[in-house]
Amino acid sequence: MERYEILKDIGSGNFGVAKLVRDKRTGELYAVKYIKRGTKIDEHVQREIMNHRSLKHPNIIKFKEVNICSSS
Repeated sequence: MERYEILKDIGSGNFGVAKLVRDKRTGELYAVKYIKRGTKIDEHVQREIMNHRSLKHPNIIKFKEVNICSSS
């Protein structure tokens, strides 16, 4: 995640925290969802990713990418 500068927290839920970030290369702003890993959570997250990828609506932010980071 060296590509992004974290600007602030913008929300939280059952599985993680959403943060506003800036792409250091382009200056574009994105919402990034940080989610703790775990077997049960991974199942829910996989389903959420699949659902969110298919959504296209002006009031829903566009899904861009998934980054999986180890929790070391």
